[in-house]
Amino acid sequence: MNAYDVAYEEARSAVGAGDLLRDATNFASIPEAVADATIVAGTTSGDHRELAIPLLPLPALRTQLPPPPERIAILFGSEKSGLSNDDLSYCHWLLRIPSRPEHGSMNLGQAVAVVLYELIRSESPAAAPIARVATQESLVRLEEYLLDSLRESGYQMSEATLWKLRRMIRRLEIPAKDSVMWQGMFRQILWKLRRIASESPESS
Repeated sequence: MNAYDVAYEEARSAVGAGDLLRDATNFASIPEAVADATIVAGTTSGDHRELAIPLLPLPALRTQLPPPPERIAILFGSEKSGLSNDDLSYCHWLLRIPSRPEHGSMNLGQAVAVVLYELIRSESPAAAPIARVATQESLVRLEEYLLDSLRESGYQMSEATLWKLRRMIRRLEIPAKDSVMWQGMFRQILWKLRRIASESPESS
């Protein structure tokens, strides 16, 4: 996301990287990047921030992921500061690569290699199939309808509350069909709230 051009271009010289980078897509935001994913896992050094998201040991990743055709997104932050609180609010789980306390932050390329190796190192079958859950794109739409409804009702929403709400929605693991139904219900609520507001004496 928002690739650093110098490093991005130089990486093309790596063995086998040309085709991979040519086919890669650069996104402007986290919601765009994970729109078609049903599970988002973020990486963290497990620092002193209070984490309100389940933190999984790296080996548990293979047993927790749903099988295809579900799409999985893994977020990596910068080596210096990691993922922001806003980035983390889009995650269902967090992952930590075991390392010595004095080496909490890994080189980004090494971290990616370790996580991908963990994903492929076993030929064991994935977890049993589960009901298809809503994509991030669908959850973002649901979130927008819910937020608009809350604002129309007068509910005060701080940034911290927004993060908590976003994490709560992802903890629910809403099935795809249910997400569509929830969107329809919140659209109706939003329409009704706006109609009431437009018909009130104060609006005339």
